[in-house]
Amino acid sequence: MKILSIRPEPPGIGCRTLARFDLQLVDGVRLYNLKLTEKPGGHRRVFAPSAFGSAAATFTTEIAEQIVRAASDALGEKPHERTAA
Repeated sequence: MKILSIRPEPPGIGCRTLARFDLQLVDGVRLYNLKLTEKPGGHRRVFAPSAFGSAAATFTTEIAEQIVRAASDALGEKPHERTAA
């Protein structure tokens, strides 16, 4: 798993978007314009873009957690700097 590029977004209110990013999940599989969000309590989630009103991709809990960690690391954050959920 590798973050290909990451684009931080300006601070928001409530459930906010921290960044949008492109990810190489495994060799030969790339996902573009994923969204990293954070709720007020510090819990982070990743969302794939939608197509025709539905998610273009979904992730198991384990894969989603790995993606969140990779994106957070790409933003230059260390795990102890983040608020635990």
